[in-house]
Amino acid sequence: MHPSKPASSQRAPLLTLAAVCLAALTTPLSFTGPALALTAIGRELGGDALALTWVTNAFMLTFGGCLMAAGALADQYGRKRVFLLGIGLFSLSSLGLFLVGSLLWLDLLRAAQGLGAALSFASGLAALAQSFAGAARTRAFSLIGTTFGIGLAFGPLLCGYLIQALGWRSIFALAGLVGLLALGLAVYCMRESRDPQAAGLDWPGALSFTLALSLLTYGALAAPELGWSSPRVIALLLGSAAAFWLFVALERRATRPMLDLSLFRYPRFVGVQCLAAAPAYAFVVLLVLLPLRLVGAEGVSEAEAGQVMLALSAPMLALPLCAAWLTRWLSAAVLSAGGLLLCALGLWWLSRYPQLSALQQTLWPLLLIGVGISLPWGLMDGLAVSVVPKERAGMAAGIFSTTRVAGEGIALALVGALLAALLQQRLSPCPRRRPRRWPRPPARGRWASWPPSASSCPASRRRRCPRLTPPPSNGC
Repeated sequence: MHPSKPASSQRAPLLTLAAVCLAALTTPLSFTGPALALTAIGRELGGDALALTWVTNAFMLTFGGCLMAAGALADQYGRKRVFLLGIGLFSLSSLGLFLVGSLLWLDLLRAAQGLGAALSFASGLAALAQSFAGAARTRAFSLIGTTFGIGLAFGPLLCGYLIQALGWRSIFALAGLVGLLALGLAVYCMRESRDPQAAGLDWPGALSFTLALSLLTYGALAAPELGWSSPRVIALLLGSAAAFWLFVALERRATRPMLDLSLFRYPRFVGVQCLAAAPAYAFVVLLVLLPLRLVGAEGVSEAEAGQVMLALSAPMLALPLCAAWLTRWLSAAVLSAGGLLLCALGLWWLSRYPQLSALQQTLWPLLLIGVGISLPWGLMDGLAVSVVPKERAGMAAGIFSTTRVAGEGIALALVGALLAALLQQRLSPCPRRRPRRWPRPPARGRWASWPPSASSCPASRRRRCPRLTPPPSNGC
């Protein structure tokens, strides 16, 4: 497949970067937009709360479960070919979501959209690793991180405006149009590249890993609703552990494994994977839960909640690129560690304020969290492909993206389950108080003796007169 002659050698890398940035922008829009549109989707297509959750869960399940296999496919069959396939599938499924008429087809197309996003994202990062080198590669991946962060932080504002002005279908039309633009740029400018030592895709490893991660993601998403002690959740987690064990056993015997397990002997590779999971707990969880707290618990408007959240997300506009510029004097490891320390300090500071809607108090903690997480955000993608040989960049991008996306889903599930347990613990010791009864005006006629007193009610019928028994006085 050779659709078009590549662009000039000077412009091709920049246009490739633009295509991958557009593809990266569609991913956070696909996270945040449909979550805001659930109420509008339910009004038009029907479905209960459980059915509507799969509008978001279907995308997360296929996207997180297929990233590793997508990176291996890009190394084997070509980064450009897999990128075009993925962004094309994403765009077609997005335009199909614009025309969908039932909730079942909406969930199925969301799953297809997640698969296309996984193919395009993993192969796009691998293609950038072939187009740039040295400091230019660091700046390119910093721009990818900036694009992803901007979409994740400001996507809810844009999607909320589109839903209010044009309806919920407009968010899928926007994602499809951006995907088509990325497709056109990639056809024109992206150069084909693949791993010359690839000897065929490790299908047993790919299938077992995808199964393991899918079961883990599904179990983590179902746990807040069903409970961690639910037989279904336990079966999903045990099945995930068994599939992971099978994956490790297969990869040790494979001649050309999808994941080189010997890389985990190097602390730098392990550190990059831990770095990928850190923003899930320090930043993404806040993006999801703080608006719920502000609007649902503190009663502020959506516009005021957006102003509060802007303090958290505004540093994403510039600091990831500044972090890449600072690597001239400081190493990426020092910048990443310093940023995480600032983020931890901001989280502790934010926990000291019980009322988050007071922007004059919470502005500085939120800004500190945003600054801290922005420093490693623009460096993580470049670090992920720099710790492995250049030919295995697809594998590195796949495992890094898998760790980041799966970490976000698991973090949201764990924090949601923790909040539910804390609420249950706080509310369960206090029995429900009976409503206060106001004294009735004196009745006349034959109703003057109603309700009967305890002395006039026979003992055999007294158990059927609950109103005669005063509520217990336990001081609650």
